[in-house]
Amino acid sequence: MTDAPTAGPPAGPTESRPATTTPAGTGPAGEALERPRRARTAIALVFAVHGAVGGTFVSRIPWIQDRLDLSPGQLGLALVMPAIGSFVAMPLAGRVVHRHGGRAAVRGLLSVWCLALVLPALAPSLPTLCAALLVYGATAGTADVAMNAQGVEIERRLGRSIMSGLHGMWSAGGLVASAFGILAAHQNLDARLQLAVTALVLCVLAQPVCRGLPDFRAPEEAEAPPRFALPPRSSLVIGMVGFCAVFAEGASMDWSGVYLKDVTGASATLAAASYTAFSLTMAVSRLAGDAAIRRLGAVRATRLSGAVAGAGGVLVVCADSPLLAIPGFALIGIGIAVVVPLAFAAAGRIGSNPSQAIAGVATVTYTSGLIAPAIVGGLAQATSLTASFAVVTTLAFALLPSAGALRRAEPDAPAGPAGPEGTVPDARSAPGAAAGTAAAPSGR
Repeated sequence: MTDAPTAGPPAGPTESRPATTTPAGTGPAGEALERPRRARTAIALVFAVHGAVGGTFVSRIPWIQDRLDLSPGQLGLALVMPAIGSFVAMPLAGRVVHRHGGRAAVRGLLSVWCLALVLPALAPSLPTLCAALLVYGATAGTADVAMNAQGVEIERRLGRSIMSGLHGMWSAGGLVASAFGILAAHQNLDARLQLAVTALVLCVLAQPVCRGLPDFRAPEEAEAPPRFALPPRSSLVIGMVGFCAVFAEGASMDWSGVYLKDVTGASATLAAASYTAFSLTMAVSRLAGDAAIRRLGAVRATRLSGAVAGAGGVLVVCADSPLLAIPGFALIGIGIAVVVPLAFAAAGRIGSNPSQAIAGVATVTYTSGLIAPAIVGGLAQATSLTASFAVVTTLAFALLPSAGALRRAEPDAPAGPAGPEGTVPDARSAPGAAAGTAAAPSGR
């Protein structure tokens, strides 16, 4: 749901700066970075709000199923609709950003996404639920692309990795919201009331949060991106790296409880807690991941991630008791945590229309999350769950040789002193315009 830039080649020489002894936040250098630092806080809260919408919805899926008396197959059909909606709508995000600017695009799309939370609980039948979830997924996908575009542009201006922490905020928002959803379900609160109140609160909260974002805009001479276009080929290579990580994520989140119960003989309570434990380890790892990326670089961090996730997969495959399987799933969560944020960061540095590349990566990675549970189930039916997770382990280890595709995610040096908000003063200050726009001339 999981799981967001500018274009052009790496930035050229930056503007001259005062000596490093200048106190932070003072002088030209401090003034140049002050606005991006405020923007970082704003975009982190945007990710948290987006995650909170998803976490709220997931926590009330059982209520929706009971209300409409849906069979597992019918519910499965309905839950495919958000992915389809996202797949169709994400390529449109670049046009929205180009026309309205980065800040307005994120504010509008995030607000609509918050309000779309109400629709599934109001649906009176399976067909209307499917239609509601199509809209829900479409608004989720476009908001996702726009906010990730902002995140990569802010990361570029700061000159250091922040994308892993932003995705960690998304996970944290989802965990907090799902906890409130579980409490509401325990109190037998009608989901229509809970989702309506939550949607309104999150929508209101999004307004001041989005006002803190920079208003990145394309140069006046930049050509508008097409209304709908296929993602560039270069983004597909990056997307396949994300595919491997999200496949392991989707398989572990949906099947870890079943694996613990059926393969290792864990109790129902222990099996049910596996999802929360996996999500928590991944959220914590993402929040701490930027420090590792700054120290190791994107490629080495991805290779280390693949090694850790692969080692976790080996533990799961070899497990004959929960004492091995639970640490194995935890290692998978830790290992894959930073890969998708790095994939979005790398996509944001492709070509003249970075939001198109981000949408391409998002489409590939989200498709992986959609098909992973089904493939694991099909392989388990034909062979065994252990064999299914051997495939998951293989894909985790595939991150080692493919990590070079994320070399673009290496942060550039901070941009030079900023001009008017949301503009690029010259070709040396930033290599491209805001997400969804053509690149500014030069020496997402």
